[in-house]
Amino acid sequence: MGRMLSALQDRALELGAARLAEQQGNWRAAIDDDYVYWLVLDCPGKSVNTIDRDVLTELSHHIDHIIDQKPSAVVIRSAKVAGFAAGADINQFVGATTGDIRGMLKEGHLVLDRLADLQAKTIAVIHGHCLGGGLELALACDMRIAVKDASLGFPEVMLGLHPGLGGTYRSTMKADPVEAMTLMLTGKSINAKKAKAIGLVDAVVEERHVGAAVDAALHNDIEPTSHGVKHQAFSLKPARTLAAKQMRKKTAEKAPKDTYPAPYALIDLWEEYGGSEQAMQEGELSSFAKLIESETSRNLVRVFFLREKMRGLRTGKSGVKHVHVIGAGAMGGEIAAWAAKQGFRVTLGDVALKPMGKAIKAAFKMLQGVLKDPLKVRDALDRLIPDTDGLGISRADIVIEAVPEKLDLKRKIYADIEPKLKPGAILATNTSALPLPDLAEGLSDPSRFVGLHFFNPVSRMQLIEIVSHDRISEETTSRATNFAVELSRLPAPVKSAPGFLVNRALLPYMAEALIMVDEGIPKERIDDRAEKFGMPMGPVELNDQVGLDVALDVSESLRERLGGVFPSTPGWLKKMVEDGKLGRKTGQGLYELDDKGKPQKKPVESLKDGSKDDPDLIDRLILPMLNAIVACLREGVITDEDVADGAMIFGTGFAPFRGGPINYAKKRGVDEIVAKMNALKEKHGERFTPDAGWDRLRG
Repeated sequence: MGRMLSALQDRALELGAARLAEQQGNWRAAIDDDYVYWLVLDCPGKSVNTIDRDVLTELSHHIDHIIDQKPSAVVIRSAKVAGFAAGADINQFVGATTGDIRGMLKEGHLVLDRLADLQAKTIAVIHGHCLGGGLELALACDMRIAVKDASLGFPEVMLGLHPGLGGTYRSTMKADPVEAMTLMLTGKSINAKKAKAIGLVDAVVEERHVGAAVDAALHNDIEPTSHGVKHQAFSLKPARTLAAKQMRKKTAEKAPKDTYPAPYALIDLWEEYGGSEQAMQEGELSSFAKLIESETSRNLVRVFFLREKMRGLRTGKSGVKHVHVIGAGAMGGEIAAWAAKQGFRVTLGDVALKPMGKAIKAAFKMLQGVLKDPLKVRDALDRLIPDTDGLGISRADIVIEAVPEKLDLKRKIYADIEPKLKPGAILATNTSALPLPDLAEGLSDPSRFVGLHFFNPVSRMQLIEIVSHDRISEETTSRATNFAVELSRLPAPVKSAPGFLVNRALLPYMAEALIMVDEGIPKERIDDRAEKFGMPMGPVELNDQVGLDVALDVSESLRERLGGVFPSTPGWLKKMVEDGKLGRKTGQGLYELDDKGKPQKKPVESLKDGSKDDPDLIDRLILPMLNAIVACLREGVITDEDVADGAMIFGTGFAPFRGGPINYAKKRGVDEIVAKMNALKEKHGERFTPDAGWDRLRG
């Protein structure tokens, strides 16, 4: 019965003779009538395959059988609907010594070398995700056949690493070397068509044609993609040195070497050893083992696990199939478009037609950018339905309000729509500042009211704050959390409080920058220092990006509710807002914008020698942010330090290589930070008073 159910589950995938084979560990294997050995990866208890020590050890045993049985060919593929393999299991590296890691890698290399050396023709059939160690396994085969939905890549650089199971040399030896290096340096995935073009795969087929493609490969009817001229050119070190120089220059534009050493280590490795497979293999092992011991890699691996922990907050299904969004402004429109992209049926309501038209146009542009497939864009737009009459409210499983931050306006909307909600429907607000108890006042059933605070732009920012209040039900909180994960977003549960978590922490950073500008410190210097610390955008530019009117409004609201711990706003900022200089949206703000909307910044090195500076500049920006997070932990706004770190990384881009603000604070030392804040308090005022919550972090 178990074998029958298994066969039904994967009937859409061509698994050859292994379809009904008995599971043995992580693999199923069988030989068909043409004497083709079908070897199917199917890690038990997992929705996706990962490449770990057990998988490779068992693969080695199968290679023993293959050597004994001498099949005409070997086909390796996955039984998982999600794809071939999601990469290496990162857990196996946690807590391991450099010697342990080098030993594991050496074992893995020996297994994949044995696979590569088999006399039988080896064919990898790739569908869905084929990443990292999974792609390295496929590259050890003679040929790769990709199904059209395949997505291939080396994401190791996101963990402060480069490929470590032979990917550095096999990819550059088999595919276009420069394209393969670009794939490893960026960590981005490519589709099957692109993979074929650069030589990473040899053929692209529909799933229903996999059997025929395997047969064609067996009879040498598939011509492997050749980049012989390029391989010959880059076998010479001068050519690699020239290309490596360009790679370092391009990498430096996005990732400084001091904080992100992995891409530079990869470039060095290829430049030095790219002409010799054996030398590059040895170099890869040493380089990988060194990188995984680096502070950057440890912190980026921590970020990986933070993401997994936040995804793991899901407890089941949300039950949401139909989403209704009220408000077709920038946020409401993008929330609606993103939900449609994720497969939900979405109705988008607004009282006016003009914003609706703009929202649909913006949705089309966003969907084109993220989906890159006209058919998928069409399908998503079919699920996004303009609804000026609000007919979707009564059918929706969740209604998300995303109108301007005016308490009376939101309450009026709730009074109108609550009687129309169907039983069990969730009512959510996208407010970023207003207290949920105040918003819930007047609701007949506040237990189903929740905050879903999305971040702008929704298509790129991974965080959603799940905002609770005293009268919310556990079921509503749970369903809202599940819904966030179903949107491919990361939930951070917070309690309703001024600014929640992220804005409460981010706004002191932005406000302190304005005070520094008021002091005469050049704005370019402020932004440059923040970016060198690791922030994705300097705080002055961020003020322009958010909108000076929004920054002013939220800052004054927080100051009113938090008192003297929040810095006051310079008077000239209020004058700029009154004059309509609101930042990016008006083309004028703290920076002038060029025709492409980019701020016109003076190069930092061109600033006059006598221009004002402050040796405490970074601490003045970052420590108030840390202080606010510590206060939120003490007050119970958020209860989990790891989730707080994750929220700041995924909601603000806080320097990922530092592993999150709390992680940074602990490694720097709580006593040192408190002492520094007291010194800044003496010099600059009460806003630098250390929160009482720092005492709890010492424990």
